[in-house]
Amino acid sequence: MHALRFLTLVWPGLPWLWLRGSLSGLVLALAFAVSLDIAILTTFIWPALLELELILGLWTAVTAIWLVSTVSATAAFPPPLVTPRRDEADALFARVRDAYLARDWLLAESRLGELLNLAPTDGEAQLLHATLLRRTGRTAAARKALDKLSRSDSGRGWQAEIAAELSRLDQTGTAGADAGPGVLPLRDESSGRPPRSAAA
Repeated sequence: MHALRFLTLVWPGLPWLWLRGSLSGLVLALAFAVSLDIAILTTFIWPALLELELILGLWTAVTAIWLVSTVSATAAFPPPLVTPRRDEADALFARVRDAYLARDWLLAESRLGELLNLAPTDGEAQLLHATLLRRTGRTAAARKALDKLSRSDSGRGWQAEIAAELSRLDQTGTAGADAGPGVLPLRDESSGRPPRSAAA
């Protein structure tokens, strides 16, 4: 499976689009597709449409886009989403949870930033971050974070909680900070992670 991830390097933008759902990856993949289609059409279907110098320039541009994007994607290839949990991340999550339960939003957000830098694919931490954004009245940012999480592989095990959080956003609007707490369920033991819980 690890080797199959590197097949995404064949198409510009695909590593970030396929592995992370990145919008910039989609734009690059579409731009490359359009330029390649134009090059093929003007070379093989309608060769009289452009002069030979323009066709060669078009193929040179297509090749340059492919080379530059492949080299840059190789240098910054997205790491695998499934990474083993580290004790440091779990300890940091406990501190985040404690600050959140104490309603110390500033400390909780600061520690969540540290946690998401350490473990950017931690779906539980991303969900807690979206909840914290809702509780502090930043509903637009909370909705954006939930949408991003729901589209990612990290959010696959959290779809019910994401839907519940979106429902809370719809119900409370900008008064989300006054909503009563709920409890996130314990993580399934089959995931290989130690169970954690936090107030929603």
